[in-house]
Amino acid sequence: MGIVVNLDVMMAKRKMSLGELAQKVDITMANLSILKNNKARAVRFSTLEAICKALDCQPGDILEYVPDGEE
Repeated sequence: MGIVVNLDVMMAKRKMSLGELAQKVDITMANLSILKNNKARAVRFSTLEAICKALDCQPGDILEYVPDGEE
């Protein structure tokens, strides 16, 4: 499976909507949705930094490595 984005988990913990996070990070809701739904092929460090700042978390709270064959 590779890298899994747990953005929805952190958003729920912080009680933040997709629209609110998109506004704070200055990213379109469509691009944030792609990231949230594990459809992104890459993420810029500047975007990751802005997301971590907005959610008051560490990159490891959002990104997780899951070996192939595990879900």
